[in-house]
Amino acid sequence: MCSIMTWCSDKADMECFMECFKRTESRGPDDMRVIETGNGIMGFQRLSIMGLTSAGMQPFSRKNRWVVCNGEIYGFRRIREELLKKGYTFESGSDCEILLPLYEEYGTEMFAMLDAEYALVIYDGETGSYVAARDPIGIRPLYYGYDDNGDILFASEAKDLVGLAEKIMPFPPGYYYMDGEFICYRDITEVKEVCTDDLETACRKIREKLTAGIEKRLDADAPLGFLLSGGLDSSLVCAVSAKLLKKPIRTFAIGMDKDAIDLKYAKEVADYIGSEHTEVIITREQVISALDEVIKALGTFDITTIRASMGMYLICKAIHETTDVRVLLTGEISDELFGYKYTDFAPSPEAFQAESVKRIHELHMYDVLRADRCISVHSMEARVPFGDLDFASYVMSLDPAMKMNVYNKGKYLLRHAFEGDYLPYDILMREKAAFSDAVGHSMVDDLKEYAETLYTEEEFRKKASRYEHAAPFTKESLMYREIFEKYYPGQSQMITDFWMPNKEWEGCDVDDPSARVLANYGASGV
Repeated sequence: MCSIMTWCSDKADMECFMECFKRTESRGPDDMRVIETGNGIMGFQRLSIMGLTSAGMQPFSRKNRWVVCNGEIYGFRRIREELLKKGYTFESGSDCEILLPLYEEYGTEMFAMLDAEYALVIYDGETGSYVAARDPIGIRPLYYGYDDNGDILFASEAKDLVGLAEKIMPFPPGYYYMDGEFICYRDITEVKEVCTDDLETACRKIREKLTAGIEKRLDADAPLGFLLSGGLDSSLVCAVSAKLLKKPIRTFAIGMDKDAIDLKYAKEVADYIGSEHTEVIITREQVISALDEVIKALGTFDITTIRASMGMYLICKAIHETTDVRVLLTGEISDELFGYKYTDFAPSPEAFQAESVKRIHELHMYDVLRADRCISVHSMEARVPFGDLDFASYVMSLDPAMKMNVYNKGKYLLRHAFEGDYLPYDILMREKAAFSDAVGHSMVDDLKEYAETLYTEEEFRKKASRYEHAAPFTKESLMYREIFEKYYPGQSQMITDFWMPNKEWEGCDVDDPSARVLANYGASGV
């Protein structure tokens, strides 16, 4: 995971730029390079994953153009071969070196051609224009804002822009920016024609496309690791990866010291696939003491994101401190495609699909943000196979009536797709448990109890009333908001609102985002 930053102004101040850019040096600890374009400043902090030599250092330049990119371009070797035939030359094994030749050949049409997760900025010295773009799901982060002169700035994380831009916003996924306009080049949720594949055909394609998405993400010149909760999604990523690599993979699981739920299931999966498995045990004290630094890393006040990040942040910290792993594969984005516990209450297929569209459009503010920050702040790269563009597009195109829980088992299509020898049957059919709950119910309880000690009822009402956007509604949410405001003052608009189930649906009008409060939680907490 690298860090990029660009100040698109001939008035850009180098000293100020460097002071702000250093806030994200943990994203790219291996090297840093900052250049002046004559019309601004571009910076790159490198985490070496592909093309580990110094020749792979950015910004790349070609014919009075420069590019900085935090990304993985899948299938880049094939593209490079095609470009070589057209007379282009390359100096490194970096996947991102193909970007400027692609821009030269295709201009902004290149973005829709990429099978990638990326955020980039190109300076075109021929026109004096800056072009920025982000992948269709927003797996790689990018933020923007405007300085006092009205000139735009881009950065991998909002923290780099604090103090430089009055208002900081996430760059919209699937868009590119050019000459003052944001233009959508791909909406990953758009379904031009509903797929009419039958159940068995759909499940076969789900298996094939997810397997292909996983295989792409195993390509790295740096050591791989896998986060394993023992839930369906992460277990599938691990099981398929072990089959593809034909050797033991390194898996990591985390749980509270007194009531961990996930650890036993993760060990069952690890034993089944023969992985080199590590358990990380955490305590109430570790969770509370890490809260401030977690919210600083995340840049959010959202309850669900912060709860789920506590375990993820601490396990990534342990992996960083005790191993040489540089790339972590995770199981995010499955729920948005196949359904959550609360989407069992969807009143119709149309409502199910609309909810999926909403959640995927907002992913970059919630689960994807969590995975990126928890992993990158510890100098590793997150790879998310369920976010594979071909796979996600196919699942979105399926008849939503087929994706609804009409099988007495949520996410049935994904489970049925991998029946066989991938996983133990009880893991394949294990009920969904939210990560923050399955780390141990005590963790969320501890956070709530800690928040109760910070405010009287009167103090809570008085302090919560200060906020108009996404106003805190519990002491826990106020605690998170106050920490957020310490590091990102006045920037709450970066997050649309609290992640909550669809309150308009019967059974979903709840006051806590945890699946524990839903009537269908059932065996999820065992």
